[in-house]
Amino acid sequence: MHQFFKIYKPYGVLSQFVNNQNKRKNKKLLSDIYNLPTDIMAVGRLDEKSEGLLLLTTDGKFSHYITSRNVEKEYHVMVDGEITDDAIGQLKKGVEISINGSPYLTQPCNASKLMDTSHILDRFVREEKHGPTSWVSITITEGKFRQVRKMTAKLGFPTLRLVRVRIGDYKLDGMQPKDIEPINY
Repeated sequence: MHQFFKIYKPYGVLSQFVNNQNKRKNKKLLSDIYNLPTDIMAVGRLDEKSEGLLLLTTDGKFSHYITSRNVEKEYHVMVDGEITDDAIGQLKKGVEISINGSPYLTQPCNASKLMDTSHILDRFVREEKHGPTSWVSITITEGKFRQVRKMTAKLGFPTLRLVRVRIGDYKLDGMQPKDIEPINY
């Protein structure tokens, strides 16, 4: 019988259980936090500097479905500067970024300014004297390498903090970093 979990992956942790690379020798892994079956896998990735919802499973079919373009992934993103309506409009239409050195036009997505961030745990990012920040909600169905970070940077609003809050019907729902909950599928 397959197992399914949702976790709040903390900032500074790689989305993997085994480290096979010498250059990442001292990095913190999911296996440093969770004691789970050896056949468990992360469904998709969140880079080391990103945090939030990550699904874990022993079911390859579930993993394939979740990472497909059929499932929305929602991110709440703190950007450098006050995000403009024009930038939000460009996010909605698609942004040309680089993937493996080649130009790539992202799929249209849902994007909006995020006014209420009370659901996002406070974490120090930088001193206020370095200028204003703002939050944007971005919902995509694809998941290219560092896609959201590349999209906001391309528009002149580099990502300072990225929190995935939803994958399909699964949500953080008040979870704290390192929390783990079983889910039904």
